[in-house]
Amino acid sequence: MPSQPDALPDDHKVTLPAQAGTVTAEDLRVGLVLAADLDRALRIDASQVESLGQAVLQLLVAARAEAERASLPFEIVSPSPAFIERVSLCGLGQTLGIQTEKDQ
Repeated sequence: MPSQPDALPDDHKVTLPAQAGTVTAEDLRVGLVLAADLDRALRIDASQVESLGQAVLQLLVAARAEAERASLPFEIVSPSPAFIERVSLCGLGQTLGIQTEKDQ
């Protein structure tokens, strides 16, 4: 069974699993919607990510847009090298608020 994103109510952080892909996207969506519905900051811990799929990238972009619309903080915490590389290759560093080599 794949690892699922973990919504942590104490600090309102959603932790991405090592294999953040289509299989885990629905659980991530639920965690992000819950945080937004509670008017909480959207904090995504990407430190464990080894593989990042399109479905999760789309959710993160949508979550960032929703956070901005709702004036909620959005932050990706401790992005792993694999996370940064994938975001950079997709040209989404600025969109997700992450400094990548491509953005420098």
